[in-house]
Amino acid sequence: MRYIKHARTCVYNVHYHIVWSVKYRRKVLDTEIESFLAKLFQEIAEEKGFEVVMMGEKDYVHVFASAHPKLAPSYIVKMLKGISARKCFIKFPHLKQKLWGGHLWNSSFYIETIGSISEDTIRRYIENQQKGGD
Repeated sequence: MRYIKHARTCVYNVHYHIVWSVKYRRKVLDTEIESFLAKLFQEIAEEKGFEVVMMGEKDYVHVFASAHPKLAPSYIVKMLKGISARKCFIKFPHLKQKLWGGHLWNSSFYIETIGSISEDTIRRYIENQQKGGD
């Protein structure tokens, strides 16, 4: 499925597959935290002017995001990781016991642009991650 967007000065189809891990690769993303993150990422995206089309987690977070070309991919990552970490520590204070130093996420991330040909492949990959596949 294509997501052609129309803006005042351009027509675009820009998608990113973004992946990052929990600091120290701790397995702290239980069902309650995953549900909280899914809602939170939608709120962040709406507020900051991009769209989270799909999200999946395990010990990594996978995000399929769409954005206007004026938004830098690094800005999207910064907003998702920064705001979610702060709000997760507030809502789930027990995380601090497993993640000392006040960091929920690893500082690095992986990002790739997604063309319309490989979009379905990325969607299946994220869905398989949610089901515990490789």
